[in-house]
Amino acid sequence: MRTSTPRVAKYNGSETSKYVVEGLRVNGKRTRKFFEKRRAADAWLRKTVARLRKEGEGAIHMPEQLRVDAVACAERLKPYGKTIADATEHFLAYLAAISRTCPVSDLIAEFIAAKRQDGASRRYLQDLRNRLDTFSKDFGAMKAGEILPSQIDDWLRSRKVAAQTRNNFRKVLHNLFHFAVVRGYATDNAVARTAKAKVVRGAPEIFTPAQMQTILEKAPRDFVPYVAIGAFAGLRSAEIERLDWSEIDLAGKLIHVAAEKSKTAQRRLVTISDNLASWLAPHVRKSGLVVDLDPNGVRSQREKTCKDAGIKWPSNVLRHSFASYHLAHYKNAAATATELGHSSPIMLYQHYRELVRPDVAAKWWRVMPPKNYGNVVVFSPEVANA
Repeated sequence: MRTSTPRVAKYNGSETSKYVVEGLRVNGKRTRKFFEKRRAADAWLRKTVARLRKEGEGAIHMPEQLRVDAVACAERLKPYGKTIADATEHFLAYLAAISRTCPVSDLIAEFIAAKRQDGASRRYLQDLRNRLDTFSKDFGAMKAGEILPSQIDDWLRSRKVAAQTRNNFRKVLHNLFHFAVVRGYATDNAVARTAKAKVVRGAPEIFTPAQMQTILEKAPRDFVPYVAIGAFAGLRSAEIERLDWSEIDLAGKLIHVAAEKSKTAQRRLVTISDNLASWLAPHVRKSGLVVDLDPNGVRSQREKTCKDAGIKWPSNVLRHSFASYHLAHYKNAAATATELGHSSPIMLYQHYRELVRPDVAAKWWRVMPPKNYGNVVVFSPEVANA
């Protein structure tokens, strides 16, 4: 079959379109274009031939509806500074992620397994399970890559929990969906576009010296080291649960918190005060867990202690008490932050500054065990009046 060469020819069939470009074929069909002037026809032919060589037949042939749609879409994208090409790339990435995505229940199982392999603590893994199981009850069957920020926002707002608890849920979900993005199950993190609850922070609740004396004397004997270390050394609950007696140097008055047992993954040395040494001395061993209890066991002992002492146990109260009394007594925010394992004293000034009078703080460090541990509470006069 003879192929014709595109050319400009004179056209006698119209008074206004005197020239025609002919010899072009698109999808096997002859294509012609008419012009009033020869110069315009020549320019169009040169440009079209160049585009055909570079881009193919699609450069000169587009269905009318597709052209209309393209123009309309380009206008809609213009306010956002995006092009049709940008939109196409974004949607193709979304379609690819949707084709690879998985149900939320499977994503959660994979996420927790990865955290376990990364060396996450037992306590952290249990917290993940508890929170994500709650989320999975409503979203488990849905595809991870198809969940919208508005759906997660509505779910978080529907929780009948305190603002900080809601934010804790949000943080866990943010980590889950970040994992989904990294694995290619979603194109973006839907949680990143959800709202944080406003947390109004008041002064942290702390024990008085008299309450601390009562709690220590009412606590089961094997639970006393846990309480004393939290109150007078400020270790986190999880750090105490992992602490070994070999890491407690009573003679040198130091507790070694190993990096693998610290929340911040950084080792630190914590000072043992005189009263803490007195509470620990009857229990000290060469090695073995200081508190041989799992988190549920700790909770059970704490509840028993509260019941026997008749004292409420606020959240994180031992660490808050330590920080407050240490800062008030020693008046050195940097030193207190170091003991706590904080990288900066800013949190101390935000949450603990001027909470406790120095004279009351001094009594905290004089909370000592009686001559014999028993059920009868024995106060020194100054502690009893605190």
